[in-house]
Amino acid sequence: MPVRDPHWIAKKTPGAGLKDYERQINMPRLRQYRMDRLRAELQAADYGACLLYDPINIRYATGTRNMQVYGMHTSERYAMVMADGPTIIFDSYMVKHPVTDAETVDQYLPTIVWYYEVMGDRVGDEVLRWAAQIADIMDQHCGKNRRLAIDRLEPLGYAPLMAQGIEICDAQPCLQRARAVKSQDEIDCMLISIAGCEAGMARMREALRPGVTENYLWSLLAQANFELGGEWMETRLLCSGGRTNPWYQECSEKLVRCGDLVAFDTDLVGAFGYCADVSRTFHCGPGKPTDEQRRLYTQAYQQVQHNISILRPGMGFRDFIEQSWTVPDAFLANRYIYLAHGVGLADEYPCIPHILDWESAGYPGEILENMVLCIESYIGREGGAEGVKLEEQVLVTADGPQILTTFPFEEDLLA
Repeated sequence: MPVRDPHWIAKKTPGAGLKDYERQINMPRLRQYRMDRLRAELQAADYGACLLYDPINIRYATGTRNMQVYGMHTSERYAMVMADGPTIIFDSYMVKHPVTDAETVDQYLPTIVWYYEVMGDRVGDEVLRWAAQIADIMDQHCGKNRRLAIDRLEPLGYAPLMAQGIEICDAQPCLQRARAVKSQDEIDCMLISIAGCEAGMARMREALRPGVTENYLWSLLAQANFELGGEWMETRLLCSGGRTNPWYQECSEKLVRCGDLVAFDTDLVGAFGYCADVSRTFHCGPGKPTDEQRRLYTQAYQQVQHNISILRPGMGFRDFIEQSWTVPDAFLANRYIYLAHGVGLADEYPCIPHILDWESAGYPGEILENMVLCIESYIGREGGAEGVKLEEQVLVTADGPQILTTFPFEEDLLA
């Protein structure tokens, strides 16, 4: 029977702590599910192994983390996942402890560092040693398969690997396809992350008054995220008044004024490393919104609600676009870049553009059951005074779309 309550699953959000009398997230099962999906993709592509430097991909594959944001701009931590064999984490000898308890990790090895900040003019020697080690591991565990999928690599690393007879391939399609479909344990993690995010949003709403700064409001969201087990903030997208048009302006020391719209996109990585990507637009009182503010908000709300309502498993990306809400001509120039995008440990595949952008950015694909999609809207006139940003995080199920976000919309802004 179809689930009629659009928040039915969100209302079943489990607690984050361990209890012997409630349904719990099974972390070993979650890690195994993710590893199995990755290995299935590697085998389907006929890769012997993948080499991962992206901390989010390492987290997905192994369930381990260590200084995630630092790892996004350095090369001191990486992992090798064999398509049919062990998983190896490479990390500094000083930080072995974060990886030893994960059943997904079979071996720990110290990192061979070969980027210039650390090794200076010795990088040439160290990269040769690194490439020889990678090749030796493939010899041990991949048989004659020399196809190695890599998600991110410093330019100096390519030639030494190829000199070892390794065929370098792109790991991102395998990782993105694996990450696209979520298990129930992943959904539960995401629900807890969203709950923490919405707690921060409530603090922002309560604190909104003339004279606060954009930075102050954003700090309340960041504090709640860290306080409730979150990990980092991907962006700083919060703006007010005239800075809400066009979109994509980061928060500043601007003072919020009476009557301003305040728009934000949470873009945070919360509990268990799962992303909570929610957008809302508030009105700063005292006083009532203007007719134009209500028009903008209502159009954005209608776009989000309509596009959620048409979601179904098996729907092609192009079909979704063609059935989506028609953006009025006045708002097309400032349209949000995507109608929808995937979300999991971060923003993920797929990214579904507007019909106007199909030729330049569209690609074939299918919306699958248990994908989680963020349904987006930005409504603002080109050269207009203000704009409205709204976004919902939605699970695709056979019984209809399930909205994972529960934070209310602004009744005073709905015309």
